Amino acid sequence: MGELVLRALRDGALEGEQAVALTIKDIVESPFGFDVFNYFFVQLSSNILGGKSQSRGLVLVAFSRSPSFYVDLLESKGIDASSPSTWIQILDCYTDPLGWKDRLMGCGTITNHSWEASSMATVCKNVRNVDMLFSSIVELGKGTAVLFAKKVTSSFSFSFKEKVDLLFSICLWFLMLAGLVGEGKNRFSLAIDSVSELLRHASMSSVAALLSNLRSHDKVSSAFWLLHSDLHESRPVAVLEYMSSMVASLEPIMRQTEGQKGGSDSQSLRENNPWKGKFHARIKRRNGKVRLMCEEFYVEQSGIRFSSASAEVGIFNQGLLPKVQFNLQLSEKERTDRANVVLPFEHQGDGKAIQIYDGRRSPLEGNNHTAPASSEKLQTSDSLGKGEIIYFRDSDDEMPDSDEDPDNDLDI
Repeated sequence: MGELVLRALRDGALEGEQAVALTIKDIVESPFGFDVFNYFFVQLSSNILGGKSQSRGLVLVAFSRSPSFYVDLLESKGIDASSPSTWIQILDCYTDPLGWKDRLMGCGTITNHSWEASSMATVCKNVRNVDMLFSSIVELGKGTAVLFAKKVTSSFSFSFKEKVDLLFSICLWFLMLAGLVGEGKNRFSLAIDSVSELLRHASMSSVAALLSNLRSHDKVSSAFWLLHSDLHESRPVAVLEYMSSMVASLEPIMRQTEGQKGGSDSQSLRENNPWKGKFHARIKRRNGKVRLMCEEFYVEQSGIRFSSASAEVGIFNQGLLPKVQFNLQLSEKERTDRANVVLPFEHQGDGKAIQIYDGRRSPLEGNNHTAPASSEKLQTSDSLGKGEIIYFRDSDDEMPDSDEDPDNDLDI
């Protein structure tokens, strides 16, 4: 199922649709949301470099980790990101999110200030300004393809600056025709490592507007972000889930009850299942249907690993039925009784000639008074385990349900 979510992020959105959005939720009982975020971040980066993704670049908005952490993470997975990259840009909202360090430097309080950001990171010093945050993300996303064009031209050496500029313009023109830069179809993916950190500095309405505008932008292919759901009230969580086309919820293997929280039972649960949990995914399809899936995940030293929870699929599907006061399914006895009902026009294959009953009593039945016998037969049919439906027409004005021609009096 993790592969299915990753495939949706990789394929992106169709022309005219909003970008694919994934919300990763975790709770304190299963605090592995950052591991799941890193998994999708690394896998999507690998697909972008391999040319398997719709997006041509990736913009990472770092709130909870420094840019150097993500550079080291990519390099540990064999992805080169130490040099100025052409496919990834990092918006550093971790080093100085409110601009306090910059003000202290201006006052002379801090004299030796070293930035942790790498060469591919752009420092954001006011995360409260959501409009500026949106502009920075879009500009960085557009710049990934432009940096790619510059890298192509930098591989050639010319003695005259005019020739270099001319070659750069020619390369940009060809790339524009190929749909890589300019007004072409180049798109980028967006990753936000903690929406919870952003909600500390901005209101829910402004954050929702930011994410909605990013999803509606024609250059954004897909987006995913991490949310610590137990740090917020139900309304912000519901808003972010509503805005997302996919929601991934992390839960422990065994949920704690109110009596187990904080007790010895709670500690034993964590000791028995310390590095694994359930991965619930809800995917909204283009036709309006919703697909629900469940998997188990294991956090290992090399990363996170997903496995199918086949033993619990039936229990999970049963929990999807709505809770109502009446039965939505038939019991075995009800199915048997329904199968034993004899329909009025159903031929039972008993060897008799097939006759179509039009609902009128025959003269023979009227003279012999066989109607009560039919009623008695109907009353005693319960002992045989079969039901029967008998219909008598109210008058001759009704149209007969037979093969008689109602227009037989016409000269056709």
